[in-house]
Amino acid sequence: MRARVRRLRGGGRDAGMTTAEYAIGTVAACAFAAILYRVVTSGTVTDALSGVLDRALHAV
Repeated sequence: MRARVRRLRGGGRDAGMTTAEYAIGTVAACAFAAILYRVVTSGTVTDALSGVLDRALHAV
């Protein structure tokens, strides 16, 4: 019975992330955030968002 419960729970294997995996995940998240920031603050996207807001405000 204990062996079956252990097997169902993962058998004692480490299911969490290690420090290196956290570091890689953090670097990847920061890189994605930097790329997203560059895209959102680009002139094209800023102009498009301003146009949408202007149309929404003038539609009322």
